[in-house]
Amino acid sequence: MAEEIINRVANSKLKVIDLEDFYPIGRRVLFDIKDWLLEGLVLRENDFRTYVKEHDWSQYNNCYVALHCSTDAIVPDWAYMLISLELEEFSKLTVIGSLEHLESLLFSKIISELDLSTYQDMPVIIKGCSNKPVPANALVLLSQKLRPIAKSIMFGEACSSVPLFKRKK
Repeated sequence: MAEEIINRVANSKLKVIDLEDFYPIGRRVLFDIKDWLLEGLVLRENDFRTYVKEHDWSQYNNCYVALHCSTDAIVPDWAYMLISLELEEFSKLTVIGSLEHLESLLFSKIISELDLSTYQDMPVIIKGCSNKPVPANALVLLSQKLRPIAKSIMFGEACSSVPLFKRKK
């Protein structure tokens, strides 16, 4: 007679948080302004304003946009501000920086708004593997937010987690 397989993890008080579950839906766009600069290096205000005015901003509808310049040009702050004002009507979020910086800011906001009351005095595992780009900074922010609440914090999977924190009794 075969023994019944019992899922001890499912029957435990252990709570798992998978940040991938909170991944914001929307296309990510890295917007490089170098092509709007003279030889990729010099911002000529009149030309730049013309590019901004004539650009089809609607293509960024419901996108997350990271503005950057891939050359060593010195770009004045107002240039990014001007573009961001045009994108405001269409993009979900516009930032200056890389796509990694964009993801970090998105998750920072998500984590700051998370209600973690269900994790009060519970052992928690922050899931490690994901198919979507969850930034390491998000894991750090989440662990810091959980510390005063959770009984213990682990990282990884239930079958092979790394202990990070255990509240003293």
